[in-house]
Amino acid sequence: MEKATFELFQKAYYRISGQDRTYHPYISDPDIELRILRPQEIPVYVADGVQDVGITGIDWIRETGANVEKVIDLEYGKVKIVTAFPKSAPYEKAAELLEDFWKKGKDVRVSAEYLNITSEYLKSIPAYKKIFGKKEPMIITPWWRKGDNSKARIYLSFGATEAKPPEIADVIVDVTETGTTLEQNNLRQAETIMTSTAHLVTNKAVLKEPWKREKIHDLKIMLRGVTEAQKKLHIFVNVKEENLQKLLSELVALKRPTISPLSEKGWYAVNTVISRNDLTKMLPTLRRLAQGLVVHEPQQILSLEEYAGAKDTDE
Repeated sequence: MEKATFELFQKAYYRISGQDRTYHPYISDPDIELRILRPQEIPVYVADGVQDVGITGIDWIRETGANVEKVIDLEYGKVKIVTAFPKSAPYEKAAELLEDFWKKGKDVRVSAEYLNITSEYLKSIPAYKKIFGKKEPMIITPWWRKGDNSKARIYLSFGATEAKPPEIADVIVDVTETGTTLEQNNLRQAETIMTSTAHLVTNKAVLKEPWKREKIHDLKIMLRGVTEAQKKLHIFVNVKEENLQKLLSELVALKRPTISPLSEKGWYAVNTVISRNDLTKMLPTLRRLAQGLVVHEPQQILSLEEYAGAKDTDE
């Protein structure tokens, strides 16, 4: 997520430099200090108060169980955590494979980077509850083992998880964006355990400090402005006075547009922000009733009214 994160900040008018030379890049806001860490670490450091805020995937918040406050979904870095197994296996879902193995008395080997999420998934399968009750799957790393159910073994994967079946693992739990890598390794993508995106998170105690809370509000406004702008378009269009009200009534997406008279009498300019998805729907009406359509992609849209006079108890 590193490149996308820097691009997000730059679109929010924060200037960042030195990220290619140091783990402590410079940011133009003197009240903020940056540190580059792995997304796996960030939820824990934020929860423990080592860092005030951080950007990490919701997957690692769930995996670590970190008690952090989710400030905003930044809507990038979208991935799925899925189960997968060899296409040659006669099953549609990983749960079917697991149940069949267990009923036959076979041990199941699962390779995963997400140990806790995988353990939760296994325990959620009805067949697991029926056969093993409250036993915990055995989690195995190079340093320790925990759990009392050797019939459901979860091995920590340090990468190339998709290369583990069938010799090393019967099933994998892996992260994917498109599923291409799984397909190339002749694996069937089965259940989606969860979907994850990047989130801005904060330490809960930090929100009780007025100065830091206000700073987090500002950061949230600036970053959300970028995510909202990516869904919108800024349009300018000229329309004759006789068509103005008809245009406004037919284009229901036009909320509180700015309407200004042009230098030529009988003409008006309509200026508004619309959903990016609505432009193609609007074109037939615009083509029929207006002229001179200009479309811009906004860099930020800031909803300042949401935080006007924010009280100390806010978020």
